[in-house]
Amino acid sequence: MIIEKVINNNVITAVDDSGQELVLMGKGIGFQTKAGQSITEDRIEKKFVMDTQVDIGKFGELLKSIPLEHLNVCMEIIEYASQVLNKRLSGSIYISLTDHINFALERYRTGLMFDNPLLNEIRSFYPSEYLIGEYAVALLEDRMKVKLPVDEAGSIAMHFINAEYNASMSDTMHVTTLIREILRIVESETGIFLDDMEINHAEFVTHLKYLAHRIFKRATVGEPAEQLVKAVECLYERECAIGKQIASFIKREYDHDISDDELVNLTIYIRRVCSGTEKEIRDV
Repeated sequence: MIIEKVINNNVITAVDDSGQELVLMGKGIGFQTKAGQSITEDRIEKKFVMDTQVDIGKFGELLKSIPLEHLNVCMEIIEYASQVLNKRLSGSIYISLTDHINFALERYRTGLMFDNPLLNEIRSFYPSEYLIGEYAVALLEDRMKVKLPVDEAGSIAMHFINAEYNASMSDTMHVTTLIREILRIVESETGIFLDDMEINHAEFVTHLKYLAHRIFKRATVGEPAEQLVKAVECLYERECAIGKQIASFIKREYDHDISDDELVNLTIYIRRVCSGTEKEIRDV
């Protein structure tokens, strides 16, 4: 492995045998070394793979300015999240989460904390990521002796949502808000409270996540057969009407046209989530 740049005594960037550029950490790994020299594996404590050259530069600069104890606790949180989510996370999580937690600790010490207006939605729509946020808050209290508010669990969760969907913080906020608005329309039109502990609700929210991401990425899906559209409209007239109301709302508020395929899927999911809830009500 060849050193590309020495950031400080404990951090360097290097290129491995396959040509991939990495950020490497190790005690004294950069001391009295320079670009072009080789580095042995026994001197490396942590390796970080970034998605882009820009991310490598950003992460390197960030590591210059934050305490090592802040970085270590962030790495522990990311390792825990990777195991829980069992998904590939964007390399940007190393930058965004480390920067966020470092800033959160600084804000805590100055008494400047912020509310998270989407806390309830994050807890409901992204339960696994929210639990990671709670784990992070508990770990920070144990390691750093700071008691961050529960809103921070939601904010930390959002960084992992971004890393899962390779989205920006703005996109994640918009997606979460749109899901909330769609669920409100369904509840308002049916008079049914959608219980987030019910499995059909969870599946509906998962569908809405992907729908919302397609909306903000201006992506479309293929069109279904005309016969299928007519069959769904005939079988599930009420649910289809709600789906069309949601489509009108999305067009009005987000200037995006819902395809017939999206409308069919929306109708079917609305039918499933509402019929399941109605059955529970009848059985009481």
